Amino acid sequence: MIAGGVLTLCSLLALNPVVNPVEVAIFEQVGSLPAASGPVWAGLLWVGTWVGIVGATAVALYLRRVRAGLLCAGAGVVTWVLAQVVNRVVGNRPVPPSLSGDVFLRLPGPGGFGFPAVQVAVTAALVTIAAPYLPRKLASLGWAVTIAVAVAEVYEGALPLGVFAGAVLGWGVGGLFHLFWGAPGRRTSVEAVHLALEEAGLNPVEVVAVGRHVFGPLIFRVVTENGETLRARAVRQLHRRAGPWYRLRQLLASADVQDVPRLSSTHHEADHEAFVTLCAERAGVRTPALVLSCDIEHGSPLLVHRQVEGHRLTKIPIADIDDSLLDEIWAQVAALTRARIAHHDLRAENILVDPEGRAWLLDFTFGQAGANPARTDQDVADVLVSLASLIGVERTVCSARRALSADQLEAALVYLQPLALHRGIREQIDDGRYLFTELRETLADQIDRPIPNFRSPVRPRTIVTLLLGGGAVYLLLPQLASLPQVVGSLRDANLWWLAAAAACGLLAIGMSALSILGSSQTPLPFWRTVAVQVAAAFTGRTTPGGAGFFGINIAYLERLGLRRSLAVGVTLLSLTGTSAVAAVVGLVGVFGIGASGTLRGISIPTGWPVLVGVAGALVVVGIVVGSPLGRRRIVRPSMQVARELWWTVRQPLRAVQLFGGAFGYLVVSGLGLAASLAAFDPHFPLIPVLVVFIVGQTLGHLAPTPGGLGAVEALLVAGLTAVGVAPAAAVAAVLTSRLLTYWLPVVPGIGMFRYLQHHNVF
Repeated sequence: MIAGGVLTLCSLLALNPVVNPVEVAIFEQVGSLPAASGPVWAGLLWVGTWVGIVGATAVALYLRRVRAGLLCAGAGVVTWVLAQVVNRVVGNRPVPPSLSGDVFLRLPGPGGFGFPAVQVAVTAALVTIAAPYLPRKLASLGWAVTIAVAVAEVYEGALPLGVFAGAVLGWGVGGLFHLFWGAPGRRTSVEAVHLALEEAGLNPVEVVAVGRHVFGPLIFRVVTENGETLRARAVRQLHRRAGPWYRLRQLLASADVQDVPRLSSTHHEADHEAFVTLCAERAGVRTPALVLSCDIEHGSPLLVHRQVEGHRLTKIPIADIDDSLLDEIWAQVAALTRARIAHHDLRAENILVDPEGRAWLLDFTFGQAGANPARTDQDVADVLVSLASLIGVERTVCSARRALSADQLEAALVYLQPLALHRGIREQIDDGRYLFTELRETLADQIDRPIPNFRSPVRPRTIVTLLLGGGAVYLLLPQLASLPQVVGSLRDANLWWLAAAAACGLLAIGMSALSILGSSQTPLPFWRTVAVQVAAAFTGRTTPGGAGFFGINIAYLERLGLRRSLAVGVTLLSLTGTSAVAAVVGLVGVFGIGASGTLRGISIPTGWPVLVGVAGALVVVGIVVGSPLGRRRIVRPSMQVARELWWTVRQPLRAVQLFGGAFGYLVVSGLGLAASLAAFDPHFPLIPVLVVFIVGQTLGHLAPTPGGLGAVEALLVAGLTAVGVAPAAAVAAVLTSRLLTYWLPVVPGIGMFRYLQHHNVF
């Protein structure tokens, strides 16, 4: 009612054709702000547009505030519609003559100043809806943003009366929505907690808030009539926010990561934690006893535990963490495991040490009773990582070895990888990559077990880099030719030839499997090896330098019983055989097409700069090869691979498999490029195109990007243009070929990777 009255009064004032001089003065003052601040004001206005409505709704839904999200969407839309209706009824306000000649002010068009200001109206509506769901400080920040949007409206060309009317309109709509659909209490107060505990029969004498932060629970210290000290926790929101990024990490982890139980509300979460805590108590786990679980009227659910004095493990000096305390911690973990209870957040912060040196496990927020072994194995991994970040790897492994069996620790080995652990555990580690590696290796040595399962080398940042780099290549590379011609070529492409190109990409994987078979002296199962190469299309093509190809093949060969040194040798031999075939075919092919006069516009540089460059390269090679490090890392492995190649040549069957598979892989992949080119331009020289592919593929993969992304495309386009292919057709064929023959097999590779993991193939 108040908002309607104020809005009506403002509308009547806006109908006056004469603009108040005070408004004009405010408009001039705000408009004289430095021009450098313009982008800031323009950006603030986005809060009051459809972008702000969608953003506020999405954030509320992500935080599991479904009611708040729906209210934000509804209030934002209704406010925008009402602002348009009021504008139609009242109309725009005229531009005062005193402002028309000032070029420094942002003035509206001939229609005049809009009334009311729409952006500030929408912003005020969103903040009004969200304020009851937020802590006081965040709610105040929301109103500060509303004021900033109001200033931005004036700066960008709105009179203060219209801005004020818009703010009142948004506030009124938000208030009406709360009136009809209700609003939560602003916070759980000390008085409300005292009343709830009194009604539950605990007879509290004193209730003091001892811990509060923006998104976490409220903590209260309670002293009852009989002198007992309790700890009450008000659960204000769900803590199970597993967003897309967490889901992606789970997908890429080489282990089957178990997620936390799905809950529907804060009341459900409080009841769930109470149940798991009672189960843990009954199983003999040392955890603060649960006293009460109750609801506060118009407030948050409340969990009450007996207070245990002590310090969190993270607050204890390292010198005070002795072996007896470590044994205490592992004894509690073992008790959880025996009871089939998963904690799912066993970091050092959730381990309390009392004055007698006993360990207590806290906060079963993410816990689950009746958990499968995979969940309890993750708890063991969490404790290993948490303790290692505090006291070091050696002491952690020794203490775990005293309390748990080798089988239990072996099961936890697979989860000692960053992708398998949640953010709270990873944030404890300063340099996680090296600690994880050291922890895995030390634990595997102590229990005399192999490091299990190949860990996917594909990290989320690698995927982001791959997508951004691929987008850049596929958007910028067409600038080498006429973009309209490239787009036209793609539109008119022959689909049958494109299907043939995709088939060539899959057939090439079979050829690479044949090369692996020829690299091993021990007979390998054919179809399983082919399946591993399909999975390697995922891991190898999405990692710099093809590191994933080595990792997955080495892990596969070790599973078959080969020692790591032999597994590495087989993989290197396959790669060397492919490189040797590519070098020979490429060299012969370049000389052949050069002698035929097919190459155009290619000249070999001459003169002293070339001699200096060659001489410098030879000096560097000599220094590297002659150094002890070079001999150990380059000369000796190269000689060993050369001996393996020579031994393979002397065995006809293996030689045919190794070199025939390598040659087949290159030729079939090259035919994929030729098929793509035929889809756009059927008139081209086949042999030169195959040579261009082999040379470009080999040299381009030297670039430190996944799959040689960028370098391969550029070399292939340049090579095809040099052998007489039209630039537009060359660009279209290269982009399509790389997509169909190289990147498309990554999709079945992901599925095969997960399938083989589940069947313990690597």
